[in-house]
Amino acid sequence: MKILFIVLAVVAIAAALSLMLFAESAPPVGSIAPEFTLPSQEGAPVSLKDYRGKWVVLYFYPKDFTTGCTIEAHNFQRDLPQYEQKGAVVLGVSVDSPDSHKQFCTKEGLNFKLLADSDHNVSRQYGSLTNLGVVKIAARHTFLINPEGKIVKEFLDVNPNQHSAEVLAALAELQH
Repeated sequence: MKILFIVLAVVAIAAALSLMLFAESAPPVGSIAPEFTLPSQEGAPVSLKDYRGKWVVLYFYPKDFTTGCTIEAHNFQRDLPQYEQKGAVVLGVSVDSPDSHKQFCTKEGLNFKLLADSDHNVSRQYGSLTNLGVVKIAARHTFLINPEGKIVKEFLDVNPNQHSAEVLAALAELQH
């Protein structure tokens, strides 16, 4: 009986933590991607609808200038010509400011758009907002959106070292 109580307590704690960490779930594969407009590192508004007719790699990442996020961004930058050959654009989203994104792009030589979700609304819509108590950051999630605006693939368990190659492979498979 005591073991059953302990197991139930652990399950209840795990459920509460998962609700606290990921308040909303990601939109399901096959659904229309939630529309948004966010400022880029240049301060100009960027809307998802601007990319209808193209494949979109929408990737959420925790923080500019951190190790994993820098590796992930470098790999997307390295592979940018391959994305362009496939008619795809890469859009990065975090809760950092446009100015932070501008500094990050300049320092790291990034030529794709980084979008500032400072009010957390887009990260929340995509089930990609992590609540760390006093701090909220974007979770490392990626959504592959087809030219019609549908989510066709989700990556919710991302390794930044291999992620760009993984997304390119999925894109190749979906396009053929």
